[in-house]
Amino acid sequence: MSSAAAVTKGDFEEEVLKSPIPVMVDFWAIWCGPCKQIAPAVDDLATEYAGKLKVLKVNVDEEQEISERYGIQSIPTLLFFKDGKQVDRIMGAYPRRQIAAKIDSVLTA
Repeated sequence: MSSAAAVTKGDFEEEVLKSPIPVMVDFWAIWCGPCKQIAPAVDDLATEYAGKLKVLKVNVDEEQEISERYGIQSIPTLLFFKDGKQVDRIMGAYPRRQIAAKIDSVLTA
């Protein structure tokens, strides 16, 4: 079971755009090897940053409208939101320490 909750078109605005804390959204698909590669790091970071950062997942096959809205063209892609606005993104299977560094920069910005 993932520490990062799934988000859909129906609750994206409430969970991401109206979140009182920054949000990292992991755009992924079940068939994506690199997505599976970073999944343990994403789950660990969701636990580590609980209360400071919300970590959510969007399945690109099931939520194409969200993927199109944010220009997701390759996965995994991690989008970072703060105060309802996208402030950064990472595309590709980055190591945990680089994802954590990006989270830290979003939290201190």
